[in-house]
Amino acid sequence: MTFDETSFAVPAFSVPTFATHEPIDGQRWSTWPATMPSERGPQPWPAWLVTSAGAFDTELGIVKTGKEADVHLIERAVPDDPSRTVLLAAKRYRDAATSDFHRSARYQEGRRMRNTRDSRAVARGSAYGRQVAAGRWAYAEFETLCRLQTLGLPVPYPVQVHGTELLMEFIGDGMTAAPRLAQQRLDGAELAGCFDQVVTIMRALAAAGLAHGDLSAYNLLVHHGRVVVIDLPQVVEVVSNPSGMDFLQRDCVNICDWFTRRGFECDADELFGELVAEAFG
Repeated sequence: MTFDETSFAVPAFSVPTFATHEPIDGQRWSTWPATMPSERGPQPWPAWLVTSAGAFDTELGIVKTGKEADVHLIERAVPDDPSRTVLLAAKRYRDAATSDFHRSARYQEGRRMRNTRDSRAVARGSAYGRQVAAGRWAYAEFETLCRLQTLGLPVPYPVQVHGTELLMEFIGDGMTAAPRLAQQRLDGAELAGCFDQVVTIMRALAAAGLAHGDLSAYNLLVHHGRVVVIDLPQVVEVVSNPSGMDFLQRDCVNICDWFTRRGFECDADELFGELVAEAFG
């Protein structure tokens, strides 16, 4: 079942009752035990995280469809133990044959693949190479989330990555995802407060030498007044990527244009200058 992308909400239907200790249709054993330590989120792990090998992952539906991946809602729970359950967002990347994400070359400039066999396969565009490329995006976003989580930025906690699937904290209430900034009807102090939070995020990224690369009101969530940044596979190093400064400036233009259209005056060039100073200061 899929849902309208603009609603970004999951319907409330009942979660299956565990009648046995074997997965049923729409379930699988938790993939946590199959991941390597390097494929798990930074420690200390959050108290809400379910790491039991006896847990099931239950599919609850698609939260959002995108140009390169779909986000699914997963319940990870230990049967018969209601205290050990958590909702997770599962971002599953599609390979190049079914993805509309055609801008990857510019984002990946300055990145290198360690495995030469994989690099050749990606260059040839073989079926294996397309799968490797999809996995690269999942691992790139996971690594970025881990880095930003460690820096204290407001991002979903990265639970684990395995193949082309990235599991992370679900930002929302119950089974309804937090709305994107683009869906909000803000004015006055609320609008100014959100702008300040967005700029704080951008400054922290710049101070780490990074640009989001595709920042807009559509990949910023607002959860109980807190802005959370999402969709991070294309984050670029401002210095090592030849297009890094262009991406940084575009982020500034996208954000300032959105806020200005809603009555909050801000200057993209001024913001860009501040971020450049952060990046090279």
